[in-house]
Amino acid sequence: MDADPIRSAVEQAPYILIACEGPELTVAGLNGASRALFEGRDVLGRPLGEALADLAGQQWIELYQQVYRTGEPVTGERWRAHITLPDGSVREIFADFSITPWRHPDGRIRGVIGGGVDVTGLVLARLSAERHAADMQQQYRQARDVVDALQQALLPRGLPLLPGVRVAASYLLAGADAAAGGDWFDAVPRPGGSVALVVGDVVGHGVTASGVMGQLRAVLQDRLDDGARPAAALAAADRLARRVPSARAATACVAVLDVTTGDLAYCTAGHPPPLVVSAAGEARYLPVSGGAPLGTGGAFPVATARLAPGDVLLLYSDGIIERPGRTAEEAADDLARVAADAVAGRALHAPEASPAERACTQTVELLVRASGYRDDITLLAAQLVAPPEPLRADVPADLTRLGALRKTFGAWLEALGVTDEDAFALQHAVGELVTNAVEHSGPAEQVGVVARLTDAGAAEVTVTGRGAWREPQRVSPRGRGLALSAQLVDDLSLDRSGDGTVVTLRHRLTRPAALLGRSAPEPRPRPAPAAGPELSIVDDARNPGRVVLAGPIDAGSADRVQHDLLHRSRGGTLPLTVDLAGVTHLASAGVAVLHTLAARHRAHGTDLVLAAPPGSPARHVLSLVALPYS
Repeated sequence: MDADPIRSAVEQAPYILIACEGPELTVAGLNGASRALFEGRDVLGRPLGEALADLAGQQWIELYQQVYRTGEPVTGERWRAHITLPDGSVREIFADFSITPWRHPDGRIRGVIGGGVDVTGLVLARLSAERHAADMQQQYRQARDVVDALQQALLPRGLPLLPGVRVAASYLLAGADAAAGGDWFDAVPRPGGSVALVVGDVVGHGVTASGVMGQLRAVLQDRLDDGARPAAALAAADRLARRVPSARAATACVAVLDVTTGDLAYCTAGHPPPLVVSAAGEARYLPVSGGAPLGTGGAFPVATARLAPGDVLLLYSDGIIERPGRTAEEAADDLARVAADAVAGRALHAPEASPAERACTQTVELLVRASGYRDDITLLAAQLVAPPEPLRADVPADLTRLGALRKTFGAWLEALGVTDEDAFALQHAVGELVTNAVEHSGPAEQVGVVARLTDAGAAEVTVTGRGAWREPQRVSPRGRGLALSAQLVDDLSLDRSGDGTVVTLRHRLTRPAALLGRSAPEPRPRPAPAAGPELSIVDDARNPGRVVLAGPIDAGSADRVQHDLLHRSRGGTLPLTVDLAGVTHLASAGVAVLHTLAARHRAHGTDLVLAAPPGSPARHVLSLVALPYS
């Protein structure tokens, strides 16, 4: 029989045990698991810090010393240790441990006892699981990005900005983010000042449903853009649905709104009826027209109604009225009530958002947060508003007055609700045209600027000045303004048939729909450009040879920029970095200055760095005019 069963049990126990004695923490004993861990070492009778020198700096030796000094035990979980093996390799282990004082019978501290359990296998399994979870999250993010990209490719790139009507839309994907949905919406400007509004829903989810949705949307958009009435457009989509099994039983609501009279013609092809909310917040559903789902052999009768100024017309998919725990009648009542509060401004505080925008975003948020949702949700709203007045301005033939025009034009664009991207393109293009006109006009003459929003949803700006303007050129240092303008907008034309030159540009204006569940901030006002000379040129005190420019660089300030930068670079003989991050407007006159500066530096073999961060106006312009930037 074993004479000392406790000693035998400790020796064979599957945990690490090391006992140290005295202030030097001399190793007094260790069990079999500890000897196996430190195989090949002469440990007994040696100070712990000497016997296990490879643990120095890993806090293990320090913890033994702390416990001996304070008499207080220390515990830890999943601590990592690197142990040098006899062949020189390093073994990594993780341990749960407890280090306690070892006392004499009278209570004095004799030494320190350390015990631990090797949990390396558990820790490695957990780390592997975490890596797997991270991989799965990455795959999820990639799948979600694919869904977003698919939706952006199949849905409209933007909603048109039209005179007399404000259009907004929102799209909330179903809970399964990786399953692209079959909902779609569209707003199609039509000849004569009307707009066609469409919300549709294909049965099912996934790539097949999205592909079918794209086909149906394309057919309806083409017919409606060509002037077809709702019934004729739906008949064309119905023919497609009969040929494509996955399109069968798709539903749609197609409405054509005359923004001048408020007359509305609509067809509910198996789809819920439109909701109308007055500016005062009174809601009513229009009667269903009785149309059948696509591809089912039914007809497409058309109903009519009339909207009053300020009314918001709301089209929606059935995901908003098929929410968990709500009957169809209850959900319809909820939609009418919440949409009415959103339109009237009685819901969430968002004074910058239009009633149509609030009807789309706030209605979804307030309804689904209470009940959840199962299917995709799409809302499309249109509000009758007063058409914007055209902008008419006469600019003196004085380059210092360009800032005032930018402010006036910027305020007009902001009132339209244009995006930052469209405002940037139009401000730069119009600035170039006016600069060109001023340079070819006499000091007593004026340049005329007229801007209007067309029925097709385009900003049309005409600039009239005396003199013969140069044709757009991409190489010559002159004529760069017209070339830059032509790249920024959709269409630019010159007319020299009269006494002088008239340049007309057109640029289609859109606003993005809100893809909810990703990032759908309320629209924020964009500050209008300030008037007057506001360019600043200062040296960066922390970075010698770096100059910071802020404000507009146009024909009125370009000479100053050229003079100052050439002075600072000693005519291009010294390296120079020009920080353009704060430049709010970079006209072709400024581009010409930068080209001149770059040529001087090339001639002297010195570096010129144009620093223009992503998203800055300067970077956008430099990318169009073949000037390198960083």
